[in-house]
Amino acid sequence: MKIKTLKNSFRISILTITISLFVLFYFFSSYIYTNITIHENQKISESLSKQVFNSMYQVMRKGWSREDLKVFLTETKNSFENSNYAVGVYRGEKVEKLFGSIEQGKINDDIQKVFDTKTKLSKTQNNKTEIYTPIIAKQECMQCHINAQTGDVLGVVSVEYDFSDIIESSKKKHLLFFIFILPIMFVVVYIISILFLNKINLSLNAFQKKINDVNSVKDFKNLTIVKDKNSFKEFDQIFDDLDTLSKKLKDIAVDKDILEFEVKLLDKMVITSDVIKDWKDYIKDLLHEIHFVLPVYCLITIFKTEDEQYEVEVFWYGKPNVKLMEHFNGVATDMIKQFHHLETNDTNINHNFSDENVCLTELAINDIEHEAKSLLLETPKIGGIVGLGVQARLEKDSIHLIVIDSILTTLLNLVGSIKAINKYTEHLEFYATRDPLTGLFSQRMFRDLLEYEVKRAARHKYSFGVLVIDCDNFKPINDTYGHTFGDDFLKAFADLLEASKRDEDILSRYGGDEFTLILPESSAQETYSVASRILDNVHSFELKAPDGKMVSMTVSIGIASFPEHSMQPKELFDIADSMMYKAKYEGKNLIKYPTDIDIEEVHQKAHDQSIAVLDAIKQKRIVPHFQPIMDIETNQVEINELLMRIEVDKEIISAADFIETAEALGVVHQMDYMVIEAAFEKIKAIGYTGILFINLSPKALMIGEFINKIVALSTQYDVQRSQIVFEITERETVKSFSLLEKFVQNLKLEGFSFAIDDFGSGFSTFHYIKRFPIDYIKIDGDFIINIHQDKKDLAFVKSIISLAKELDIKTVAEFVENEEILTFLKAIDIDYVQGYHIGKPSKELKTI
Repeated sequence: MKIKTLKNSFRISILTITISLFVLFYFFSSYIYTNITIHENQKISESLSKQVFNSMYQVMRKGWSREDLKVFLTETKNSFENSNYAVGVYRGEKVEKLFGSIEQGKINDDIQKVFDTKTKLSKTQNNKTEIYTPIIAKQECMQCHINAQTGDVLGVVSVEYDFSDIIESSKKKHLLFFIFILPIMFVVVYIISILFLNKINLSLNAFQKKINDVNSVKDFKNLTIVKDKNSFKEFDQIFDDLDTLSKKLKDIAVDKDILEFEVKLLDKMVITSDVIKDWKDYIKDLLHEIHFVLPVYCLITIFKTEDEQYEVEVFWYGKPNVKLMEHFNGVATDMIKQFHHLETNDTNINHNFSDENVCLTELAINDIEHEAKSLLLETPKIGGIVGLGVQARLEKDSIHLIVIDSILTTLLNLVGSIKAINKYTEHLEFYATRDPLTGLFSQRMFRDLLEYEVKRAARHKYSFGVLVIDCDNFKPINDTYGHTFGDDFLKAFADLLEASKRDEDILSRYGGDEFTLILPESSAQETYSVASRILDNVHSFELKAPDGKMVSMTVSIGIASFPEHSMQPKELFDIADSMMYKAKYEGKNLIKYPTDIDIEEVHQKAHDQSIAVLDAIKQKRIVPHFQPIMDIETNQVEINELLMRIEVDKEIISAADFIETAEALGVVHQMDYMVIEAAFEKIKAIGYTGILFINLSPKALMIGEFINKIVALSTQYDVQRSQIVFEITERETVKSFSLLEKFVQNLKLEGFSFAIDDFGSGFSTFHYIKRFPIDYIKIDGDFIINIHQDKKDLAFVKSIISLAKELDIKTVAEFVENEEILTFLKAIDIDYVQGYHIGKPSKELKTI
């Protein structure tokens, strides 16, 4: 603020305070003066009342006639006629009965009160004083007032005094007095303000000159604040504080070029997929950027891995000597101990060189000091440290320490974010291909590997085998000893299968207690030999149950061989699967190898199913079913999933039993149109306003006219596009990623939403998140059904939820089969839940 502005503000403040005090004093003094006047008049009225009463009493003692009383009242009234006083006399009932009534005013409540209480009454209100005095009968009064007794009230004398005129007159005199002295007060105040401001100016003018001379960091560092000896002591204290502040600011002032560098550095620290992929090269480039402004020779990143080890990466600006590298190995170990309080020598230290042509061999240990910061993330659980090796003299420079601290903070956030994303994707990629319970390949992975093996075997002209292995009596074990023991049993059984197969064989958990095995480059005899070894090993397999009993089981195994039985992946599996069921039918604990008749039966079954699908389309027996999806926060059903069913002879057949056949026949898109139209018709009929998930086959989505057809149907049935969410499963979409990406973009442009179904079950999970505008993620039920018991499932689901929250994607948990799972999911912040505990699929569309 300029000095002139400060002066004007000060003058205005003083005048405002003066006027306020003047007005306050005026009203206060006026109030005091008025009250004094009222009090004085009260005293005068009391005296007058006493005189009137005494005069009247003296006359009465002598005895008087009616005429004497009339004369007395007339004279009294005339005496006060031109004054503010009024006098009245009021007879009591006993006097009136004896001597008759006289001319008097109306007896009001106050006078009646005096008659009743025999007590004198005085009051002042509305600038008027009223005094009522009772005339009490004495013994000497009995001579005339023969009907009265001593102590009776014979009458009341009233005296009233109105002093309004006196109050108004005093106020006017008071106001005139203050109006006269106001200008004098203003003049005095103005003179005082000038004298006061002159003393302030002595310090402020000098301070303003100093401030005007500061145009750079260097000028600021030379700033000194000098006090004037004639200034106020209070201002001296302020200037002392300003001087202390300026000294502190000198210590932290940062030059413009350093600030510009920090802004530039922050602009570069944007995490992209390329940064995540090649983060080490990215850090090397950043180290060069930093070194241009500050002499930073190395950067250390330390992050904890899954197996409780520490990965240490040391990035050097150039090539240091061995002694310096060994020194920083110790620095890294000390950082781990300091920040994580662990005694550990189990560290893997890797040195990276940003530019090996830059020689740092002359650099001594004493030439470098280090600064570090640590980070701890709970989700995903990551602990990390980032440190900088800087020129020793910078440690003593507070300005550069601030810059170093900010660079460390930024680098820590950058590397920490990269590590967190890497951990998320490692979880996703692992569980996208693996069964979470056993760690074996998943069903989806088995299908892809079987297709790959068929192509490889056809190209290299060799045979291979497929086994389908199913536990014969697992359900009684699970029911008797509980799911926890059942899970332990399946994991132990998976270990047995792993030990029974050859190293090159591919083992998968197909689902439940069913497993598959692909045996590359195996003849029929070799395939049968592996199956026999598994059967023998199972005979000696047993596991101790919670009650101490040893539990065992048997298995049924079906076999199929390529190319002998089929050259199609699906047919190979169907044959092996059919043989497994035949082994169960014939008594279990068997291995079944297919005959020509068996293969013919499989082909016939597939043919019959094809006929059934085509007939269902022709007869329009494709019917919609709906499964409710509940908002976990409101406990309300806000979504329904559309499911396709075929109605045959009043029997409802699930899509799982015919969808592959429909896809193979190339008619699945026709079935999709039919079931969607039927669902839209029902939405319109009942006025459904919730969301509808539509689960479509990837092959159906590749039809060029699909979106136009759906748009036309939504218009025809007045269905809002914002109500529709397309679910796309991961199976069979990887081959057409670019085409699918274009489809999804067109879908979003039309106003529809997009969801990934069975998220985590395929190996393309991360690619979906990266490339598609996802609105919902439906987490595969295999990870949900045991989430309250399996830590791996829990860790995976938490990772998905955390990543989805960051990307503003809603999450849906499938396979919610009981209240225990539902309660558990509420605690980990899932958005929606779906499963038999919420509601089974039915023809009815559940409304909100």
